[in-house]
Amino acid sequence: MVTEELLTEFKDEMNISHKSEDPKLKNLLSRSIIFVFEKCGEFDVEGNKYTDIRAKELVFNRARYAYNDALEFFEDNFLSEITSLGIDMAGGENEEI
Repeated sequence: MVTEELLTEFKDEMNISHKSEDPKLKNLLSRSIIFVFEKCGEFDVEGNKYTDIRAKELVFNRARYAYNDALEFFEDNFLSEITSLGIDMAGGENEEI
């Protein structure tokens, strides 16, 4: 589910250069993908469609919150993005960028 490319992109965003936390980061990303999938619908985390890119951003932000032990604040802070993405995905708003 979590490719090396996705892990590398997340680590770059988080400014993490070491490999010692790779298993933990993969786990956080996997759980975040599942969360966004359950809340918003099916997406390709490495896709180029509008909703795929927005979903990946939510995945990264949720993983960031989890990494920083602040996961309890994620859903409240990103509720509008989660809702908006879910509506767009249900309505077929999925153009390629």
